[in-house]
Amino acid sequence: MLDTGATAWMLTSASLVLLMTPALALFYGGMSRNKSVLNMMMMVFGALAVVAVIYPLWGWSMTYGGQPIAGIFANPFEQFGLMGTFDGAAVDDFGVPAWVGVAFQSTFAIITVALIAGSLAERVKFGTWMVFATLWVTLAYFPMAHMVWGGGLLSGDGPIAALTGTAPIDFAGGTVVHINAGMAALVIALVIGTRRRFGKEQVRPHSLPLIMLGSGLLFFGWFGFNAGSAFTADGLAGMAWVNTTTATGAAMLGWMLYEQITEKHATSLGAASGVVAGLVAVTPAAGALNPVGAIVLGLVAGFACAAAVSLKYRFGFDDSLDVVGVHLVGGLVGTVAIGFLATEGGLLFGGGFALLITQVLIALVALIFSGVVTFAVAKLLQKTIGWRVSDKDELLGIDLTQHAETAYEPQVLAGNY
Repeated sequence: MLDTGATAWMLTSASLVLLMTPALALFYGGMSRNKSVLNMMMMVFGALAVVAVIYPLWGWSMTYGGQPIAGIFANPFEQFGLMGTFDGAAVDDFGVPAWVGVAFQSTFAIITVALIAGSLAERVKFGTWMVFATLWVTLAYFPMAHMVWGGGLLSGDGPIAALTGTAPIDFAGGTVVHINAGMAALVIALVIGTRRRFGKEQVRPHSLPLIMLGSGLLFFGWFGFNAGSAFTADGLAGMAWVNTTTATGAAMLGWMLYEQITEKHATSLGAASGVVAGLVAVTPAAGALNPVGAIVLGLVAGFACAAAVSLKYRFGFDDSLDVVGVHLVGGLVGTVAIGFLATEGGLLFGGGFALLITQVLIALVALIFSGVVTFAVAKLLQKTIGWRVSDKDELLGIDLTQHAETAYEPQVLAGNY
């Protein structure tokens, strides 16, 4: 039976998650140099355009279709274009129409692809990025979403759950979204290589206010991401809301504490990055913790992600806007920490090691799957249409050479190359 209250909540949640994509564009745009801010925003908006079209064509069918293939994905043609066997009049167990489920899940796919763009700033062809977004969402995101949420290999019906006797927990996307996108960002950054003079010159964000605004809007939209994953307006949604806010505040404190210890000052960039780190870490865990566990998770995630961001210079990979340090590390921390902190089954709550082992295993499988698929797609595009813009185009500014536009007047551009 249709529940109009639950339906209204899920439509609101879908809209909140969609808001996260332009919020991410602001966040990434602020972190970029002023000669590449438009390109960074265009990569995020480009991901929105591609996935918004693909999801109703074959994304929903591959994720939630009724004809699974080896537990990895479902038949993309069964419900192609939301026709055939798709029953748009059906409602789920919460009284929410199937159409609203499509709306909600499509926004998750959009933001996941857009996250990867931050590792490629200032050096790739826009056209190649659009092709990559199409291939990656099809070959990596939809299968991962099916494996975790569609009854596949990483779900409660899969072999890992059968082996450990415990169903995995991924409330809103630790594996599907953050480990998936974070691992992809690492692999693709390694395949494409660094920007000119990476590590030899200091590259500063061009607009800290844009970063702060973007992080604030991400925080706001994330309530649709986490509280919306309760799939109705109930106590679980409220708990997820509280845990999301609590963990995010703690992660900000953890990040700023790391900065205070290592740099002797806390920064606005660190505070904004701490917001995202906390949101990432609590995403898989929002429905499984109490507020004290959320505080512990947030503090650990903020400190760990801040430390991880500095490692890209030590290891020499150009994760331009810290996707790996925030999303991969934050996603891993959140996914594994469930095994310790979950109030039902967590090691610290007397649940033994079963849930912890389960969480570690699903994180490892997600890492391997995303890494292999991303490497194959990235190398294919490298050998065919090519990734890199020329050194001259990179020097002039990718906004001008790829889009024939600039965000600022030429005299402003001159100071931040």
